[in-house]
Amino acid sequence: MEYRNLGRCGMKVSLLGFGGWATFGEKVRDAGVQRKIIETAREAGINFFDLADVYAKGEAERAVGKILRQYPRHELVISSKVFFPFSDDINDRGLSRKHISESIDRSLKRIGTDYLDIYFCHRFDPETPLEETIRAMDDLIHRGKILYWGTSEWSADQIRDAWTLCEKHGYYPPQVEQPQYNLLFRRRVENEIFPLTEELGLGIVAFSPLASGLLTGKYDDGLPSGSRLEQLEWLRKIILTERNIELSRKFGVLAEQAGIERPLLALAWLLRRKQLSSILLGASSPEQLQQNLRALSVEISDDLAAELNLLFSS
Repeated sequence: MEYRNLGRCGMKVSLLGFGGWATFGEKVRDAGVQRKIIETAREAGINFFDLADVYAKGEAERAVGKILRQYPRHELVISSKVFFPFSDDINDRGLSRKHISESIDRSLKRIGTDYLDIYFCHRFDPETPLEETIRAMDDLIHRGKILYWGTSEWSADQIRDAWTLCEKHGYYPPQVEQPQYNLLFRRRVENEIFPLTEELGLGIVAFSPLASGLLTGKYDDGLPSGSRLEQLEWLRKIILTERNIELSRKFGVLAEQAGIERPLLALAWLLRRKQLSSILLGASSPEQLQQNLRALSVEISDDLAAELNLLFSS
């Protein structure tokens, strides 16, 4: 396993991390399977585990945290997120000081840890003054509840505005952005986020490296029963477009010609991106995780990389 700095921070994260979205507490509920997945990740050298309070309404934090307690805390990098509604209460959402302060305590309790290494603002909150959000995150660092804070799916302008306020008032700035980034969804990240993060020294943690399974070929011939996109209508509308399906099929042809399994080729393409601190893998079984970890040993020729860039540049 390779380890990279989180941007310019001294902390290092495994190049392949583990993400709990849409698996633990939802698709994967068997405690024995959950434990085997996490143990497989640790055996492979994964030290970075990414969660969110809304993943299975707290069950992902609870399940992963219970398993991680068997490992020394200093060997782990644990992150969670705050923003999305956790209940019907009017204040149980967003990035207000109230919601952030209450959400961090609930996340820490569910995970069973005294602090988070990274706390992400899961989306930008247009209803809360940016300085209120920044000050709340800064306070959590001073109180020892988090070590770093970051953003997820924020625009370059929003991140820059946050940095400007932090520099002006001496607050701790965000250190990492977590966007969706894969062969199908790359234009915004490469055109807007990469230049900004390079300038400011931010880390990037990529989620959904296989475009929710589309790049594996799972959806080439329809919508499998029980699949993530069959269950999540809002995500299906974003991912499962005619353009994306056609590109995925053409990607399959290139992968077959290269003699590389489609998931491994998609991940290997990402592993060449030096701008990334970590790439989050999801898994519903230890076997699936082991398969995707094989991407670490896949080498892509410059010619194949050029073909992939050309195919997915449209």
